[in-house]
Amino acid sequence: MRLLSLARRLYSARPIAFKHIVGYQYPSLFTALPELRRHFSVAFRQPSVRHCSTIPPDLPFFSSGNSTSYEIINFDKCVDTLREKYHDGVNEFVGIAQKASDFGSGDEAILFLDECGVKPNQELVFLVIWELRDQWKLAYLLFKWGEKCKCLEENTWCLMIWILGNHSKFSTAWSLIRDLLQMSTDIQEAVLIMIDRYAAANNAGKAIQTFQILEKFSMSPDQRTLLTFLNILCKHGFIEEAEEFMLINKKLFPLEIDGFNIILNGWCNIVVDIFEAKRIWREMSKCCIEPNGTSYAHMISCFSKVRNLFDSLRLYDEMQKRGWVPGLEVYNALVYVLTCENCVKEALKIIDKVKHMGLRPDSSTYNLMICPLCESSKLDEARSILALMEEDNISPTIETYHAFLVSASLEGTVEVLNTMRKAGVGPNGETFLLILDRFMKLKQPKTALTIWLEMRQYEVVPESAHYSLLVGGLLECRLYSKARELYAEMKSNGIDDPGLRKFLEPTGPRGQGDVSNPEHTKKGKLVKHERHKVIRNEKHRR
Repeated sequence: MRLLSLARRLYSARPIAFKHIVGYQYPSLFTALPELRRHFSVAFRQPSVRHCSTIPPDLPFFSSGNSTSYEIINFDKCVDTLREKYHDGVNEFVGIAQKASDFGSGDEAILFLDECGVKPNQELVFLVIWELRDQWKLAYLLFKWGEKCKCLEENTWCLMIWILGNHSKFSTAWSLIRDLLQMSTDIQEAVLIMIDRYAAANNAGKAIQTFQILEKFSMSPDQRTLLTFLNILCKHGFIEEAEEFMLINKKLFPLEIDGFNIILNGWCNIVVDIFEAKRIWREMSKCCIEPNGTSYAHMISCFSKVRNLFDSLRLYDEMQKRGWVPGLEVYNALVYVLTCENCVKEALKIIDKVKHMGLRPDSSTYNLMICPLCESSKLDEARSILALMEEDNISPTIETYHAFLVSASLEGTVEVLNTMRKAGVGPNGETFLLILDRFMKLKQPKTALTIWLEMRQYEVVPESAHYSLLVGGLLECRLYSKARELYAEMKSNGIDDPGLRKFLEPTGPRGQGDVSNPEHTKKGKLVKHERHKVIRNEKHRR
């Protein structure tokens, strides 16, 4: 309640800013209203104008709030449990499998695998197929060999269907599902994987159609299957489609709080649209669905991401009055929004409260303080939080160091990179993408080129994104010779970018590219024109 009083004082001190965030003034926090309605209509009255939420760029520390009970098979976890046991054997067998791809026919390749001297088993075949997941033809060859050797388990079938879906080979994946049907095997998990891959391929229509044909396989989807389906759609951004499907089929699948929480999670943590989140909250009221602890956690997370301290603390207080115990995710959200609103002392008190409750703060808890402090260039305060983090025996993560790179100079950047290497948490390709992008936005190409040379010392191999970012930035800064040099290096490494090609490759009759003449640019941007025509500024044109 003391935190809520703090929010009221902040609201009084900055009424205009809070009016913009909250949308209206609350006459009282807990007006005596009917038991259920007060949690919805009063809490979130629809504003007359929709304000699009602006969230900070990338908040990887917030939990998405997805319930693991509605997830499909997590192949990463399956691999982690088996990798230690078969690490050496997998690497050796992957090399043998690569040689099998040289044969002209599948029969010859399978015969080669039969004679390679490796004794297959279910776990080994699963791990090798996983390692070859980026080469679907070779993975499919190993799958057929495992089928011949009778070394396939249900997870291996699902993995192969997942790999084929990743490469848009849906017809081949359906042939495997038909094989499972002929074997009288339960195909529900395989069909859910197909739905997930259709959604990942941006084809929500096919995903919905696949769910609807479950009955054709003599399988009547239950409530759990429906919730998994809704979670898949929301995870890939098809939240409106998931909500519409849930409401249309409410006669077959009665509306429950779990379904609404999945939709709410989509708007709160995947898309972060506070307007839609409030609308779902009101829709729950219309359907006589009372919110639970998960509902409050999603809404508090959403309000904190849009840096709405007042509503975050108000819902936190209401959540406790309703008897729901906040988890670490809720406290992490409060820590973040308090830090964003310059209430660092109160955020630290939240962390102390978490400790007294028996919950252990994790790296995300401290990262959610360090990140906004670094964004505000309060590096001294951020370093003090880092020291507290290490005192609690919590190791900094790569996100911790990335936060410090947001406002670091060249010397500070090199210092952070060395610290990361000593701590064994990078740097990686994403780290250098972040650094190069920052210095290019600051119009410091020389500093970016210095960092480019530092990459190799940290054993980070430049990828397409690095080259495209740096070459494009050099073009904007009118450093054409250096841009051409890096573009030539990029092509020699087998990397190409069509967007850069049209500017840098020779296209004219004299073998000159579009940026051969610096005077044919305006403020670093290319000006296309025909030969022998005068270049005019936009203001001279009619």
